[in-house]
Amino acid sequence: MMINIKKFQNKLSCVCKNIVLFEIIPEIECDWGFHTVIQCPKCKELFSIDKKCPAFQTIEILLNENIKLYTDEERFSYLAKSHP
Repeated sequence: MMINIKKFQNKLSCVCKNIVLFEIIPEIECDWGFHTVIQCPKCKELFSIDKKCPAFQTIEILLNENIKLYTDEERFSYLAKSHP
């Protein structure tokens, strides 16, 4: 799945209950490889947007607040590529 970065260039609701413009960090390392993550400018929480990773918050949390952010296919792909 190619990540559509444009989705994150709009204001979104964060878990901290603020409407924010997330900072996009295109490459950050974890124990299993590299990720594209977003960071809330208010609470500073990091969310992995390419695949589920225990080193960062999951995009699933944001999907509860931003229901149309990922399609069902994108959500399935995200979860299918998760780390152990």
